[in-house]
Amino acid sequence: MPPALLALALLHLAIGASIGLSVDEAHYLLYAAHPDWSYFDHPPMVGWIQWPLVVMDAPVWLARALPGALWLLSAWGIFHVTGRLQPIQRDAGLWALAAFALAPVIHVLGIGLVPDTVLMAMSIWTMALTLHMVRQTALAGWRWWLLLGLALGLAGLSKYTAVLLATPVVLCLLLRYGAGLLLQARVWAALLLALLVVAPVFWWNAQHDWVSLKYQAQHGSGGSWDVLNVLRFLVIQAFAYGPLLLAGCMVSGVPQAWRWRGFFLIPFGVLASMAGGGVSLPHWSAPGWVCLAPFAGLVLARAWAAGQRRWITALALLQALICAAMLALTLGAGAPLMSRTLLVTPEGDNPFSDLFGWDAAGARARALAIAHGLSSVAVQNWTLASRIGWYAQPMPVHVLDIGMSQFMLWAGALPPGGDTLLVDVSRLSFTPPVGAHGFARCTLLETLPVYRWGAPVARFNFYDCRGWGGSPQPQAAMPGSP
Repeated sequence: MPPALLALALLHLAIGASIGLSVDEAHYLLYAAHPDWSYFDHPPMVGWIQWPLVVMDAPVWLARALPGALWLLSAWGIFHVTGRLQPIQRDAGLWALAAFALAPVIHVLGIGLVPDTVLMAMSIWTMALTLHMVRQTALAGWRWWLLLGLALGLAGLSKYTAVLLATPVVLCLLLRYGAGLLLQARVWAALLLALLVVAPVFWWNAQHDWVSLKYQAQHGSGGSWDVLNVLRFLVIQAFAYGPLLLAGCMVSGVPQAWRWRGFFLIPFGVLASMAGGGVSLPHWSAPGWVCLAPFAGLVLARAWAAGQRRWITALALLQALICAAMLALTLGAGAPLMSRTLLVTPEGDNPFSDLFGWDAAGARARALAIAHGLSSVAVQNWTLASRIGWYAQPMPVHVLDIGMSQFMLWAGALPPGGDTLLVDVSRLSFTPPVGAHGFARCTLLETLPVYRWGAPVARFNFYDCRGWGGSPQPQAAMPGSP
């Protein structure tokens, strides 16, 4: 492993030790704090692998060693696959790692653990297994088929979009061996193993009225389709992963390379189509980009050898600057771009501020709830629940917004007439729900300002709310409201 890559992994760990949890990280740590066969919005792997750390009450910085290890495992897989694709192009593996390391979003996945971090590593190693099996002179032995089944099963435990990984695997194997492959017992053994590994997800769903699968089907369908959404998705993807990785789509001289690019093109095409319906996040495509990295390395190595060094150097420097700026903004809560006043607009002017203050807010919420005889904490949107839920443990967290979420399974709905401590944060602020269908009264107990490097970046309000009346319609607070 190149020393520069190890240095980046240590940098990720240092940054992770200096910032708070993101909404997703806290959510998946709560998975580990509530062990189960699966969960409402994702399969269980991202919680299972953190369970030992949560049981040991490990600090956040140590929990962030997991995404760092998976980031390095993905890099190792990229280097291995690149060498298998073109053994004589020795420096191609280093160029593939460079394209990987200079992709801005992939740095984020190396700091914070999300399902896509796990699926990145599983995707490139599933691609490596498939490549090995296709290049055998005869049908690969039982061991390789069982390893492939295990890899696909673990991918399925990581994220539902792993089904997009299975598609190019099947395509490559059928194109190599033909339909007669389906008559081989080892093939069905691999399929059975994959299904057994992923069975906990179906078991949990069967016990919960298939709520997760219904949610995924509805979530994936999105809204009305618009080509402008697709164009927006493509532009964001270009900035998020950079032109060096995109070079992998060019002709690289690998025999039947189009088959292997299916590990990128199939999931990317599906995600682009979903983006047309308004359903897309930049990191969802990361596993596909990781599988494209070996081809990017081959293209870049050949271009460099052909003397096309200026544009490669320029693009590499540009991407390095973008990565450095993004990591610096993350570390500094958006400084120097952040406003010098408190950010209270409902949209949030400074997304980097969202990583700070939640630990203090969670501890303060727990203390205030106990002091005022309240047995729970509440928020008005599920995205606000995970950090409060993690840092205010063991207080249950109710989400007052209408709709199903994992917190509804954990804590249930706040019962009519119930009292709770309501937490509101400036970056996604809501008017306290008082009146019809809301609380009988809400009293502001305290305001907690959050500073980073001497500048205010957020503000938390804590309300003593009594006499819950039903289902509210959360109203975003106006800028400047308390």
